[in-house]
Parts: sequence; C-alpha cells; structure tokens
Amino acid sequence: MSETSLNSLRAAVSGRPLPVSSKTVTQPSPQERFVPQLIAARAAATPNHLAIACGNDMLSYADLERRSDQIAHRLQQFGGGPETLVGIYLERSVGHVVSALGILKAGAAYLPLDPAYPAQRVAFMLNDADVPLVVSGKHRSADLPTGRWQVINVDSDESQVSHVSVDSSTVNEDNLAYVIYTSGSTGDPKGVQITHKSLLNLVTWHQQTFGVGPDDRVAHLANPTFDAAVWELWPALAAGASVFLPDDAIRNEPERLRDWLVAERITITFVPTPLAERMIALEWPSNTALRTMLTGADTLRRYPPPGLPFALVNNYGPTECTVVASSGLIRPDANADGLPSIGLPIANTEIYILDDQMAQVPPGARGEIYIGGVALARGYLNNPALTAEKFVRNPFSSNPNSRLYKTGDLGRYLPDGQIGFVGRVDDQLKIRGFRIEPNEVSSALSHHPMLETCLVVGREDAPGDKRLVAYVIPKPGSQPTDQDLRSLLSSQLPAFMVPAIFVRIDSMPLNSSGKVDRTALPPPSESNILRTHSYVAARKPIEVKVTSILADLVRMKEIGLNDNFFLMGGNSLLGAQVIAQVRDRFGIELSLLSLFDHPTAAELSSEIEQLLIEKIGALSENEAKDLAAHLTPAMHDI
Repeated sequence: MSETSLNSLRAAVSGRPLPVSSKTVTQPSPQERFVPQLIAARAAATPNHLAIACGNDMLSYADLERRSDQIAHRLQQFGGGPETLVGIYLERSVGHVVSALGILKAGAAYLPLDPAYPAQRVAFMLNDADVPLVVSGKHRSADLPTGRWQVINVDSDESQVSHVSVDSSTVNEDNLAYVIYTSGSTGDPKGVQITHKSLLNLVTWHQQTFGVGPDDRVAHLANPTFDAAVWELWPALAAGASVFLPDDAIRNEPERLRDWLVAERITITFVPTPLAERMIALEWPSNTALRTMLTGADTLRRYPPPGLPFALVNNYGPTECTVVASSGLIRPDANADGLPSIGLPIANTEIYILDDQMAQVPPGARGEIYIGGVALARGYLNNPALTAEKFVRNPFSSNPNSRLYKTGDLGRYLPDGQIGFVGRVDDQLKIRGFRIEPNEVSSALSHHPMLETCLVVGREDAPGDKRLVAYVIPKPGSQPTDQDLRSLLSSQLPAFMVPAIFVRIDSMPLNSSGKVDRTALPPPSESNILRTHSYVAARKPIEVKVTSILADLVRMKEIGLNDNFFLMGGNSLLGAQVIAQVRDRFGIELSLLSLFDHPTAAELSSEIEQLLIEKIGALSENEAKDLAAHLTPAMHDI
C-alpha cells in the first residue's frame, strides 16, 4: 500500500462540514468501462500470466478469457443479455469465477447460489428472482431444484466451442451486474441489486487505494454468496493480479491459513473480523509477503500488535452499498480504550449520521448511519415497497433522484472525524460475518407443531462471542428435542442461520410495557437447553479435561459426553481453539476435520486417548514414562 493511499485512509476530517464524504477518483476510459473489458485488456497484455489457482486447477488470463467467452456465448444463445439474471449453482471454485465472468461478458447479471443451502431456499431465490438460466456443473446440477430455468453445464460446454466472440456493447452502467440475497426481517430473504456503475466504483477505489497490480497475489476466501467475494475477485482480476483459493480445511483455521498465506506469498487478503482478530495475534515469519489484511463484516474489537508485518485495514459496508462504504487503517498505537474505527467513506460515497428526524447529529453523539453516493444498490429485487422504505430521498441534495440507504446501524463521529460503529437500532445480527435477521429464523421455527411460541435472539455472553439462541415454549405435553427443531430449520435455512442452542422456558419475560424483556431471558445452561440425548457426565480423567475445554469455549457450566460441540454453539473458529488447547494439555495434534469427525465429548476423548496410546507406543520406555508423567492425570486411565 502506497504512503499516499495510507494517508488517504487515515486523513483526519476535523472541520469538514457534515456529512463525511470522499473525493472522486479517476474512472477508467470509456473503452474499458466495465469489469469484463478491464480483464480482457489484461489478458491481451499478459495472456500467459496466472489469473486464478485452486490447488492444481490453474488458469492463465488467456485460459480465463477463452472459458468465460464460451459461457458467455452459450448464455447469449439462450437469450442471456442485459437485465437477465443468471444463477450460479457452484461452490467456491475456479469454475465459479469463470462462470461469473462469462455471465458479465454476456451482458447479464449473476446470482450466486450455495449448493450447501437447503433446496427449499435455493428454489425460493430462483423463483423470487425469476431466473431463466442457471450455470452449474456435472457434479452439482443433479442437486439443483427443478423449475422453469434452463441449466447450462459449465463442464460439458467448455469443449463445444474453441473460439467465440461475445458482443456486450449493449450494456450500460445502470444495468445489473449481480444480485446477492441477504436475510430478511419479514421471514424471507431479499435480493440486493448492484449495477455496473457501483461495481466499477468499488474496483477503481480498491485498486488505487491499495496499489493493486499484476505482481500481486490475492486470496479468495469468501463464500460466493457473501459479497466479500465480489471484493476479493474483481479488483484483483481487473488489475491483472493472480487470485488463489485455499481449500475449506485451511480457510477457517488461523494457524493453517497463516501458513498458507505465507507459503503462497499472498500480498493482499480479506479475512472476516473474528478470524482476523485471531490471526493478528499469531507470530508471523520474516518471509511474510502479505502487506495488507482487509477485514470487516463484524465489529472489530482488537488493535494490531506492534511489529505486525502488514497493514490491518478495517472496513464497513452493507450489501446494499456494494461491499464497502468506509475504510480505515488501524494503527497498533491507537487508543486501546475504544473500539477501532470504521474509517472514512470510500470514493464517491457520503456517510451521514442522523437522528430520528433525519437531522445531523453533532460530533460524538450517536445516530443512525445513512449512506449515499455511487455505491448504492438499485434496490431490492421485485420488492418496491421495501426499497422505498430503506432507500429514502436525500434531504441534503438538490437532486430529486439522490437517495440515502437507511442502514439500521448506529454510529458517531470520532474526534478525528472518522466514524465509530456503535451497534444496531433493530435486532439484525452479524455472526461470523453473516448477516442474520432473527425474525426470519423465528418465523421458520414458529411453524414447528410442537411449539407454542418461540423467540430467536443474539447473545453475546462474552465480548466478541455472539451466538444465535432460540428460546422456545413447547405446547402442553410436547417434548421437542434440539434435533426436532434443527431438522425443520435445516430444511429451510442455511446452516449459519440455525441457532447454536435451543433453550426451553416456561414463559416469555415481559417488561412494564408488555413487551418481551430480552435482558431477562436466562442464559443457556445444562438445566434448560434442549438435547437429543440424555445428559451423561464425564467419568475418566481425559473425559473430564475434554468436557472442561469444550464447556469453557461454548460458555456452558457443564456439557455431557453425548453433547455435540458444534450443536452446543461451537464453530470452526472455536474449533481452532479446541485444537490449540488439546495440543497444550495432551501434546496431541488434531485437525479441524478430525474435530468434525468426532464432535461429541465422548468421541473426542476416545480419539485423544487412541492418539496418546499410539504416541506412547512409538517411544522408548523412559520417554513413555516421561510423557505419562507430564500428562498426569490425563494418562491415569490409559
């Protein structure tokens, strides 16, 4: 990152009239005004340069152009063009990137669909968006829900055409580029429409601010249904950089991800906030090529330590504002008494902090964050009422078409003019980077026949450790288990929207106004959570240690041998802490995959015991005695 770019991120705006806004940046020439043209220019200049790699699956820029042209040609044959929304039913992969670029080349817009989502949710999005075409692969198309959409097989179509020319001259800056669905407060997800103009603004700002060029090696970690993937891919490829995809086993484990970033000589990466907080606390080797770690999607609570070999940049932006609305460098020597700021608005963006009457608040006062400028989405797909509610007329502009997005986030102006994030005006949550409307989860759960009523809330019983918790009142005579409730939700919602814990209560606590008093809801405990299996206490010393480790991490006083770590609030980040504590207490190296394979306390204890036996069996008698003594009392039961 250049010194000029850093200065632009940390520049104070003291004395600047509200709202906070940013200067305009230079846009590309008219001949290269959209992402496909920018990538094509890079391919023409450096055809053999590596464009994208996922293990042994590697494409040069010439390969990327050829394969994406073939997809674009096929889409145009089926009528795909401007304002046509095309689904992509593929996991994060080289094929997904090729497909997205091919859709953009055809002049159409892409809609990412996660094959891990329940079929019911995928079908809802396809029908809600009125999608006529879906790009998929041989190994995925069989799982795609049936409907009126035509399926284009990215695998079989590759060999049908050796060279094609694609005409995208009819595309203009106001046409759709992509749509991403987010959780909806009314019970259904909603599609956010982003245009080429907004996407190009993000690409240009990012390239100029972070100095992205052909020599850069950029990581692509995000699920394509998360808008951070947009940010990872298009600025890098439009600059001629090389994009690298780690496998899923790597991208959620801090130590393994660090080692991968170092081994692949990655120079720029986005890392979701909870994972970034873990990674900046690690030791980094002297040969680290990383110069910029971008983070966002949740509240950053930690400052980078002195001596970190790369810049940490905190970013903020709803999906409705094309990924990033504000950005700021976080210094190690910043005031650690407060949360790190979310920086300043990016190029061609304005941020207002307003009170209930849409009047600007003074510096230091909290208010709702409103965002204006080029980055704003067109609105919600096929939902004019919600669009009108959230995208309001800008009262500070003389242009009658100028709009502001009402974010629902609370913020304040800091003394140096940067923006501080405060919280939410409603119940919307960000958990591990995913945006969740608890009302959508409650709406789905309320249809379970065993429940009288329910309420889904976010709990943060420890700073930075947010969990989705469902409070349920069963119907008289009903005894639902957590598996009963999970099965219903898993058939309708993505895994990240299924509550970590289900708590049984007799009645909802009410305040003096007759509304539910969320602060009076009891914390999850061994006595009130729903289980599929009966509680079985730990007996052996290894089991006692393992249950203690797991209970501490999921914020429970006790957990039983039959309790599943991932169904008690555990996740991949907490799983990495399990692995670290097992290493410290037992001297055993586990992988996250092993934890997924042995998720209950009983299974994990048995796995550790077997590994210890194998380890001791490979040692001499004296070494085995030394190890057993070191691990006492864990070894007493072996």
